[in-house]
Amino acid sequence: MSPSLTTPPVALTIAGSDCSAGAGLQADLKTFSALGVYGLTVATCLVAEVPGKVSRIQPADEAMVEDQLRLLLGAFPVAAIKTGMLWSAPIIRLVARVVSALPPDQRPWLVVDPVMVATSGDALIEEDAVAAYREALFPLADVITPNLDEAATLLGRPVGHPDALAAAARDLVLALGTAVLLKGGHLRGSVATDVLQPREGPAQTFTGPYFQGISTHGTGCTFSAAMAAGLARGLSLPEAVGSAKSYVSGTLRTLCRWNGVDALNHSGLK
Repeated sequence: MSPSLTTPPVALTIAGSDCSAGAGLQADLKTFSALGVYGLTVATCLVAEVPGKVSRIQPADEAMVEDQLRLLLGAFPVAAIKTGMLWSAPIIRLVARVVSALPPDQRPWLVVDPVMVATSGDALIEEDAVAAYREALFPLADVITPNLDEAATLLGRPVGHPDALAAAARDLVLALGTAVLLKGGHLRGSVATDVLQPREGPAQTFTGPYFQGISTHGTGCTFSAAMAAGLARGLSLPEAVGSAKSYVSGTLRTLCRWNGVDALNHSGLK
């Protein structure tokens, strides 16, 4: 009896490995699988962490990162790439160099989540890496997905009120030259608001419930991974954002919890 063959869309995440599986590569793979996408991974570093604490970061050798990336792009029809924790300027420039060398008609969607600070407050990027993002990777991105802390770093000013989200997203587009999905989930309130500002045209606002009393991490990773999954499945950028917003709300609504440690629930969510 011959096996039944399927060809699901393929998405690639380039990010760090989170040993608690709440963020990073592990969260991205769970998201891809839940949304019907075959996931590939390029590991940029090993991170010893649990919700609320990052203990140690061990970067991967740059040659190993490049070998992973080139092998996967040569062997699989990657429809979307999501970058997460890249850690260093050399790795950011390496990813940009490999992606920019792809033929234009074979270049996947590129979702850049500029991971800079963990939910715990621990730094997840070296000091000179922000300049590498600006110079090398952001110009290649179809969309970047900063949270409020990352937006403040990129803009040089805080974004501390829901009414400031649209202006901040617009200023980021003008400064960086790419579409921006500004994630406003760190603002406390009854709703979690995100703003999608394309390169041209009006902004779109996406809202969902804000869940109180949660101590978890990885929502930003999950959001950008879900966006990449939607783009790999053929959704437009606004459709992918809407789908991702619903997915993240679902993972929070059915949260997993052990002894006060929370984790997103990816099981059975579509």
